[in-house]
Amino acid sequence: MSDSPRKPSISSNRWILGYLMREKAVFLPSLMALFLTAILSLAFPYFLKELVGSPSDALRRSIDPALILERSNRIVLELLAVLGLQAVVAFFRVQGFIRSGESALNNLRSDLYRHLLRLPMSYFHEQRAGALSNRISADLGVVRDTLLNTVPQAVRQSVILVGGLIFIFISSWKLSLIMLSSVPVVVLAVAFFGRKVRAYSKSAQDSLAEAGTVIEETVQGMADVKAFANEDFESRRYGSALERFFDVASRGARSRAAFLAFIIFALFGTISMVIWQGARMLATEQITWTNFASFILFSIFVGASLGSFPEIVSQFQQTSGATERLRELLDAKPERADGDDQAVLRGAVEFEQVSFRYPSRPEARVLDDLSFAVQPGQRVALVGPSGAGKSTVLSLILGFGEPAAGRILFDGREAGEISLRAIRSQMAIVPQEVLLFGGTIRENVGYGKTAATEDEIREACRLANATEFIERLPEGMETVVGPRGVKLSGGQRQRIAIARAILANPRILLLDEATSALDSESERLVNEALERLMQGRTSIVIAHRLSTVRHADRILVFNQGRIVESGTHDEMVAQPGMYRLLVETQLV
Repeated sequence: MSDSPRKPSISSNRWILGYLMREKAVFLPSLMALFLTAILSLAFPYFLKELVGSPSDALRRSIDPALILERSNRIVLELLAVLGLQAVVAFFRVQGFIRSGESALNNLRSDLYRHLLRLPMSYFHEQRAGALSNRISADLGVVRDTLLNTVPQAVRQSVILVGGLIFIFISSWKLSLIMLSSVPVVVLAVAFFGRKVRAYSKSAQDSLAEAGTVIEETVQGMADVKAFANEDFESRRYGSALERFFDVASRGARSRAAFLAFIIFALFGTISMVIWQGARMLATEQITWTNFASFILFSIFVGASLGSFPEIVSQFQQTSGATERLRELLDAKPERADGDDQAVLRGAVEFEQVSFRYPSRPEARVLDDLSFAVQPGQRVALVGPSGAGKSTVLSLILGFGEPAAGRILFDGREAGEISLRAIRSQMAIVPQEVLLFGGTIRENVGYGKTAATEDEIREACRLANATEFIERLPEGMETVVGPRGVKLSGGQRQRIAIARAILANPRILLLDEATSALDSESERLVNEALERLMQGRTSIVIAHRLSTVRHADRILVFNQGRIVESGTHDEMVAQPGMYRLLVETQLV
């Protein structure tokens, strides 16, 4: 991730509009239809004005009631025809706006997810997974409401406002100026209160995401919650998060309420002054009854439009706060995408004077001037105390981080010359804590090769010693493993992970303490599967058990980010040192 997020070059609202414009084939016709329905809505006060007429006109026509009825019937029929046209156009307008809005939102979701997948592991080390997913979900909810409801409403009310102002100026420019005198005050209020609403909206979304994180983490760790009888503690933790959200939302509500109250006072106060002045002008014959009635009718529409703008502006301010966070995510620097994408690895790995520090702990050097080489097909074991840097080596090989100094080479080529996709597609890892996705066994094994056939998947399960326990399950390969694979035992999950690695057919295999948490029988079955998996492949193994290390071609002993001993099992057991001490105390 970059040291500081890039400042947005365009406003948040224009950014959202950019997504809508991707659907311009549907959005622009819907927008034109929206303009048309908004203009047609102004026909209602116009025809009402015609129906009301002026007393003098009615007096002249009083000698012929049939003429008055004929005129009224014609106006009503014209009004109904216009309303019918408006209804038909509105049907296609609403449908088009929903289609274009949902499609734009899907594009935004896809962009966010694709970008999220390409962010470096360091980004996720600094984020709480629950907070990240809940924040995105809450922010996208605000954006969705804006796209589907607020944008059409803003356009419609703007057209009605402009059209209504034109008609009231035609009716009486003096009264119109009195009405418009409140606009500067309203604009200043929007600027003042809008800034507060946006700030509160951003804080409220963050607080809500924090509350959602508590739920997600509690559900994932429910076994620990119950094992330590911490149900009440988690309830209090969630309650505290909700209280923080409620506090921020309440303060935001006060700002929005004050804004709306001020607008209502200014709006209706202005209308009262206008009607008062209009009555004086009517009494002094400065305005006709027809024009005054027209002014009042169109003023009602203008007032309704103005009255809707505070809520519209408030929603746009909320959207601005939400999109700021989404754009921060999209501005986060992704992993490198350069390098040779067609490189075929033979399996040689070399570290040349590599040093590494985690960005979150720059004061602690995890690897210190580390150098070693692994030849194609060689089996190398990494041993040493916890925190010595063994797992960091695997992370750097996978490209999860960049060395602060030194070079990592594959087949003599610097890692930066080969694309991360090419490197990772020719590797497989079997970790200590296997994470299975919540689908079926078939889906989890097939994750190693998404285009694998049924026969390939079953063969991988056989080689991983997984077929026997899979066939004992009532649904076999279609068994749903549950969230993170909780419905399977540790040994079963390990064998699924090995089957996945076998299916991937990697050139370089990484094993991170793959048998350290298993019972003896599970360890035997897993070790048999690992032996098959390691045949003919470069294997880098982190292990604490002697059974995995004994047959390694080379053993590297780590301590405080350095290699302090190196050799075969027999060579190092024969001489005093850290490795022999580890063997003797059975820490290996």
